[in-house]
Amino acid sequence: MRLRSAWAGLLALAALACGARESAEEPGGSAWFEERAHERGLDFQHASGHTEQHWMPEIVGGGGALFDLEDDGDLDAYLVQGGSLASDAPAARLANALFENDGAARFRNISAGSGAEDPHYGMGVACGDADGDGDTDLLVTNLGRNSLLRNAGERRFVDASVASALVEEGWNTSAAFFDYDRDGTLDLFVTRYVEWSKERETPCMNPLGQRDYCSPKSYKAPARSLLYHGLGAGSFANVSEASGVAGERGNGLGVAAGDLDGDGWLDVFVANDGRPNHLWKNGGDGSFSNVAMRKGCGVDANGLPKAGMGIVLSDLDDDLDLDVLVCNLRGESDSYYRNDGGLFSDRTATAQLAAPSKPFTRFGLAIGDFDQDGWLDLYECNGRVERPREAENLDPHDPYAEPNLLLGGSSSGKFAEVLPRGGTRELLVETSRAVAQGDVDGDGALDLLVVNRDGPAHLLLNRAPQRGNWLMLRVREKSGADALNATLTLALGARTLRRDVLTAFGYLASHDPRVHVGLGTARAVDAVLVRWVDGTSERFGPLEAGRVHELRRGQGTPP
Repeated sequence: MRLRSAWAGLLALAALACGARESAEEPGGSAWFEERAHERGLDFQHASGHTEQHWMPEIVGGGGALFDLEDDGDLDAYLVQGGSLASDAPAARLANALFENDGAARFRNISAGSGAEDPHYGMGVACGDADGDGDTDLLVTNLGRNSLLRNAGERRFVDASVASALVEEGWNTSAAFFDYDRDGTLDLFVTRYVEWSKERETPCMNPLGQRDYCSPKSYKAPARSLLYHGLGAGSFANVSEASGVAGERGNGLGVAAGDLDGDGWLDVFVANDGRPNHLWKNGGDGSFSNVAMRKGCGVDANGLPKAGMGIVLSDLDDDLDLDVLVCNLRGESDSYYRNDGGLFSDRTATAQLAAPSKPFTRFGLAIGDFDQDGWLDLYECNGRVERPREAENLDPHDPYAEPNLLLGGSSSGKFAEVLPRGGTRELLVETSRAVAQGDVDGDGALDLLVVNRDGPAHLLLNRAPQRGNWLMLRVREKSGADALNATLTLALGARTLRRDVLTAFGYLASHDPRVHVGLGTARAVDAVLVRWVDGTSERFGPLEAGRVHELRRGQGTPP
């Protein structure tokens, strides 16, 4: 780890002075996570390629995924690499990395010869069964052309990008597989950031008078997102123009899909950096319209756009619809848009998310019940995009580095920071970007994979004290593919919970497709109602705690 022990005391004091407040744990409390990447064989060092120039793409990578490569029930890891932008030669690029998990969170690098290396300048990754054969494929978003890596079995991938007609060039960021027309074939949404090239790079100075990375506002060149219609067998058609998605531009960084208005059709939310967010309402006929401003989630409570980065869709207030949380730039709080029947209101302050988030620049987001008490928690990946004053520099080797945040949820709907900061006994200070969540060691608790720009990846194994009971649900289509965006309604004693099968959320990341549910003291879930994307429903259960249950389409009972 680049963080030297001699700096540990200084970093702890600086971090506590930088926005700490009354928390769910006292500073001397028990850590929720242990960093074990090197010990477990997950050795990955991201490289942005930065030397003297400040090419803007260098500051916003990299991405990562936790997914089941061989369908053996455990989570493998995929990490997206950058490289050098100074040269267009292939030798200037670095390969992405594929790690196989032995089931107990011990990883082996199997990148060489796997076909998953994809030596482009990478950004993020989305996972899904793109070709309908039942296993998980990878869509890698790049600066340039994206790469669709088809899972060919035997731990090998084949680049099917050109054959699949995914050939558009641009600065692609986050992506999501989803079935917007409910035909049983996955479609694809790709966000784009800026219409950028080295030739049009703009020299920028920070407030200290130093050469630094630009804001997207410096370019005045917002990009259009891409929407692809899945044709089956891994082929796609670009329907961005026909659907209406190309009709508006934005500086898109985060994306997530879900039924946000309860009409049975999947919508798409895009977090835009410095411009109003987009909420693409699905018309059910192949058309999409941006209704974010009309529905109350385009800007904040003061009518101002923020530097939208990562995004999660989840039922944060226990009323069985999907709320929206977007994280933003240092000096701007998170944006929590509460959903009330398809209309949104900014409730960031009410949820007590404003004060703890504002001192940091947040990118990646994870949401899950990390202590399994029955209430959702948040993990936020932080890292600046502009050099700070010397007194605010937390790492002498990386001026952009910041500690991450762990925020504990509660029955009141309010969040409080969990200390030690970031949930780890040793303060970790990096320029963090993507975070992927999932149970990598098979103990039933959610772990975290954090990708750090120009730093080593972190594997945070869950060690939360006094964890409650749990269960996990692997929700599958008949083909065996994960039933992305299926909605689960769980009867848990006096409570009714909503959880969705979501892998594409946060920033540049793809997550464990299994639905993890913290149960507190409960020993079972009485029933689970699965609403498949096509609108049909099945009932499963009761389901006992402490197990991973498979819910496959056609094996339940009528609701």
